[in-house]
Order: sequence, then structure tokens, then C-alpha cells
Amino acid sequence: MKKLDTATKILRAAHRLFDREGADAVTMRRVAEQVGITPMAIYRHFPNREALLKRLSDDSFNSTARQWLENAEESGVLQRLYKAQENYLDYALEHPHLFDHAFSVRRDDARRFPEDFRARLSPTLNVVVDALADGMRLGELREDDPWDVAMTLWAHSHGLIALYRAGRFSYDETQFRRFYLASLGRLLDGIKA
Repeated sequence: MKKLDTATKILRAAHRLFDREGADAVTMRRVAEQVGITPMAIYRHFPNREALLKRLSDDSFNSTARQWLENAEESGVLQRLYKAQENYLDYALEHPHLFDHAFSVRRDDARRFPEDFRARLSPTLNVVVDALADGMRLGELREDDPWDVAMTLWAHSHGLIALYRAGRFSYDETQFRRFYLASLGRLLDGIKA
């Protein structure tokens, strides 16, 4: 078994804290305790707490995008779109603190629409845009701006998830998932060719 380097140990410890308790729990002192090093040793690998949090977010986005791409390789356009939005729901429910930090907290380093997205700086939204562009090129979806349509899908999904997590649905998770996918179906029906 390969021995983990210190930076990887720091990232894993920070990720566990973040996942369990949220961004406020990720302090240099707590991460150091988890790894068995001094807090000052972390600064050899990350210049500050913000850089560590940014790396956690970036790693999370990239990991999620890789998963979405794996699912995209074996499906048709509509299945790819459904799967990407279902993966988004899974991510929100499995990692609520990372989800909130990524999408519900104002951050100076957050990507901005449209310029950052059109520059393909979002590994996750790129997957959705590519599926939409394929669907439009194949004539399965109505011609439109794939970036604007992707943002519409994202806003729809995000809004439903935010409402569910805020207790605005009386559904359990299974019932909400069924509603979420049916609602997404209604939206996708509206963009079919």
C-alpha cells in the first residue's frame, strides 16, 4: 500500500471535517490534530485556510465532473441530462456542507455566469452544456444557447434542492427524489425538438 504524503493527509482530514461539520470546522488547528502534525506544518502545503478550502471545493467539483462524465459515455442525450441532474441531487444530499459552500455561500473565488462558464471553467456545468449541445446538433433538442439552457436546468434543480433542504416539502427523500425527477422531466419536455 502506497504511503500518503502530508498534503494528501491534510486534504483528507479537512474533507472529513468539512463533510461532517461544515466549513467553520476546518481550522488549521483541528486539521493538524487529525493528521498528527503542528498547525504551522500545514502552511508548508497551503498558504492559508482559504487556499485549503478552495482546494477542497476544486477537488470536489473535479471528482463530481469525472463521475458525471463516466455516466455520460453510455447514454443518450436525455439520459445524460437526467443523470447529471440526479448526480447533483445526490451530491447535495450526501455532502450538504460542501454543497452549501460551493453553491449557497457568497465567495470571492466563485465562478460567475456567463463569462467564467462560457470559458469552460466549470467542470460540472461543462458536462451539461456538452449534452445540450449534442442534443441540439442531433436535432433531439430545440436550438437555443446551450449555456443559457444549462443555467436554467441548474437553477431549477438547485431551487428544488434548496427548498427541500429548508423543509419546504413534506416528502421523505424517496418521495422528493421522485418529484424532483418528474419536475425535471417536465422541464426537459419543454426543450425537446
